[in-house]
Amino acid sequence: MTKILFQNSAGGVSVIHPTGDLPIEDVCQKDVPAGAPYLIVEDDVIPSDRTFRNAWEADFSNPDGYGIGADAYFAAKAAAEEAEQ
Repeated sequence: MTKILFQNSAGGVSVIHPTGDLPIEDVCQKDVPAGAPYLIVEDDVIPSDRTFRNAWEADFSNPDGYGIGADAYFAAKAAAEEAEQ
């Protein structure tokens, strides 16, 4: 199953577990904070031992993209729907 990693404001790594209700790119844009780099990865990249999860690291030097945050995501969706009418 695909997961999303992003660098949180404390400098650690956060994991998003998409439900499959939205396309993965929409989840990335909406749920990753504005300006934060993210990576789309498979489960096997994430350590199964969560004991030291606050020490997890990821290389965000070549991210899959950057989040825009929920407010900007919903504003863009509303503008796109309005433009269609």
